[in-house]
Amino acid sequence: MAKEKEDKTTKKEVKKVKKTTVKKPTVKKAATPKKTVKKAVVAKKVEVKETPKKKEVFSGKYFNAIGRRKTAVARIRLYENGKNQIIVNEKDYRDYFQTESMQSKVRESLDKMKIADKFDISVIAKGGGLDSQAEAVRHGIARALIKFNETYKKRLRKEGLLTRDSRMKERKKPGLKRARKAPRWSKR
Repeated sequence: MAKEKEDKTTKKEVKKVKKTTVKKPTVKKAATPKKTVKKAVVAKKVEVKETPKKKEVFSGKYFNAIGRRKTAVARIRLYENGKNQIIVNEKDYRDYFQTESMQSKVRESLDKMKIADKFDISVIAKGGGLDSQAEAVRHGIARALIKFNETYKKRLRKEGLLTRDSRMKERKKPGLKRARKAPRWSKR
């Protein structure tokens, strides 16, 4: 019986010893030097092409403004003493905005003030769709007209041409598929 107790105690000690693990020292390998190969450097002649600057269509004093609608942005330059030309992204506005409704939106600010024949207008439009760009141009022209003459502000505001349409797509939220659409619910 005494031997059995001793065997049990030694087995317990052995189990305890087995549970503790000893970390082995790691041996780091020495880094081998990389072989260097000399390469002949050949100088290549690179022709630098100068990008031609965009030629200004109109010249003289101008009033600038920015018009926006949703994600469309239009940068407007309103040149005095013009011949009723409107250039959008280096094209005539009738070629850029092909439908009559969009063309009338572009001219609306000038038509309401009855001064369409006094200005040349240069426009750079980006973002959104064509319809949004047309409304952004309208907004920008109205803002530029106010810089030209402060007395136009009351009439343009009354027509609703100075109001910026800020409706944009909401950003996507984490855990959702879009801004508000949740993933399909599943019971299990």
